[in-house]
Amino acid sequence: MRWFRFGSGRQQTGQDPARQQDLYRELRERFGPHVPGRFTDQADQAVALLDGDDGIVVAAIVLREFADAAFAATAGQGFQVDRRDYRWAWQGAGPRLRSPLAGGPGFPLHPYVHVAAAVTVIARQAGRLVKVTDPQPVLAHVLEILDLITASWEYGRVVPDVDTANLGSAAIDAAREIRGAMSDAPPLPSGIREQMRRNNTVDVWDPAANRIVGGFNPGKAMREALLA
Repeated sequence: MRWFRFGSGRQQTGQDPARQQDLYRELRERFGPHVPGRFTDQADQAVALLDGDDGIVVAAIVLREFADAAFAATAGQGFQVDRRDYRWAWQGAGPRLRSPLAGGPGFPLHPYVHVAAAVTVIARQAGRLVKVTDPQPVLAHVLEILDLITASWEYGRVVPDVDTANLGSAAIDAAREIRGAMSDAPPLPSGIREQMRRNNTVDVWDPAANRIVGGFNPGKAMREALLA
């Protein structure tokens, strides 16, 4: 575990690194695909676990760890990848590129449980986030995950399912809240700006019901959230 690389750079009185390690360990052990139950229900319970400043720090850690693993899994498939703009990888590889959201070896964190909980925690406590840790890398990781999701739909012919659409929507909410809490939010990365120019509504598939259950226009959602 690369725990002590997690240092926030804004260590505040009241933060407890030992408790953060315990929260991170409990998050992985109590929740995930190895546990019976719906991912959304587990994510809701995990949000409750990540309470207070230590929970915010752990949520930021989860986003960074998952973003790093997703990039490594994408680049490891032999295609040229720019993690600041996943569009190029999906355009070049198309359906030959396997989405890292499928998980597998090297992914100790589950996108629809651990990551979904982390983005929810960050969205709800963005005002506190900017006080307990540097928000810029957290925002970068949220946008990176969002770009990976939406680019796979747009250019990689990945089928949007309910869990991925929920994660994408939650990431948009988190990005909006972080940017709103920052005194000087950085420019949006090129991949996100490109997605915001799109106006395509994707059909959202529910594997459990074996049918389309709705639609999601990520470009429109991002424009409304991030350009307000």
